[in-house]
Amino acid sequence: MASDPNASSEAEDSGMWEENFDTENHGVSTKRDYSPVSWSEYFEVMDDVVIGSGETKDVFRVYKSGQDGPLLVLLHGGGHSALSWAVFTAAMTSRVTCRVLAMDLRGHGATQVRHSDDLSTQTMSRDVANVVRATFGETPPPAVLVGHNMGGAVAVHVVSAALLQTVLALVTIDVVEGSAMEVLHSMQNFLKGRPKSFKSIEHAIEWSVKSGQIRNLESAKVSMVGQVRRCDLEEGDSAEPVTPVPESSVEGHEEFYDLNYVTDKAESSTSAEPCSVYSWRIDLSKAEKYWDGWFRGISNLFLSCNVPKLLLLAGIDRLDRDLTIGQMQGKFMMQVADALKQKKTLKRPKPPEDPQHPSHSSRTL
Repeated sequence: MASDPNASSEAEDSGMWEENFDTENHGVSTKRDYSPVSWSEYFEVMDDVVIGSGETKDVFRVYKSGQDGPLLVLLHGGGHSALSWAVFTAAMTSRVTCRVLAMDLRGHGATQVRHSDDLSTQTMSRDVANVVRATFGETPPPAVLVGHNMGGAVAVHVVSAALLQTVLALVTIDVVEGSAMEVLHSMQNFLKGRPKSFKSIEHAIEWSVKSGQIRNLESAKVSMVGQVRRCDLEEGDSAEPVTPVPESSVEGHEEFYDLNYVTDKAESSTSAEPCSVYSWRIDLSKAEKYWDGWFRGISNLFLSCNVPKLLLLAGIDRLDRDLTIGQMQGKFMMQVADALKQKKTLKRPKPPEDPQHPSHSSRTL
């Protein structure tokens, strides 16, 4: 399951981890706002890109910003959507002259394709190339591919297979074969431990923050819409109960869903829609047969890509054997940003193609 790439220390600066402190009410903390925010606050255009026609038609949801400069093609991690890049997009376009194309990969978000269960890197990398060409023509503008985890693996395959001829650079976030392969065996247990449905989108947003899946509240409010969808139940059907993740599944997050709060409060807040629940848009557990293919051999493939490239990791301990050997052989330069330096740099980011650009990411699928 992917964690949001927008997690940053700026959120901590703004007090994201604390309840709002109301001085007018004698210091009593007020309930945090988990209301969803529209994509239009962060992107300029939402569009559906049609690939093929008739019975072979596939429709990909994309979000765009910017009119000039290099193109940033943003690819999300497993289970997430293009909206996971919303906060990042607003930050980049406000500082750098560039264009942004963030797409919902097949099986994710609002994208509708014929074979939504085909999540192989070969198929998804072709999808990316097709969407970019359908949007910008056969000769797209100079592009920087930016991918988070599963999306990073897809980006590597796009570059390795030379599916887009105008790629300037490659940026991957938290894409390391060694660490990824180590966590795959426990991924099914993690997915089973998540709530299977939510009484409202607000509850889904709250869960994502309190569980630590998304560490930036602002990002959660805009991006959870891309992860869950409303399901209207037929009369006589019953909603699957919303249950919290067991405490053992969410280490370090004791403040979790109280079951009474989820059921009782949700009933009153959604009384106008008593027969609706919000469930996950994609069942990642059914994609298990593709997990290995996303990451096996990806470190060497990344090192072999013949473009300027940048790998962003949360810590140097995540370098696997192939990357460590590559560093010793001088195939790339490693720069470590401590917490203070990272925080300062995040406030004044450089363009993604700059090899000195640091960032923050969390372990994901």
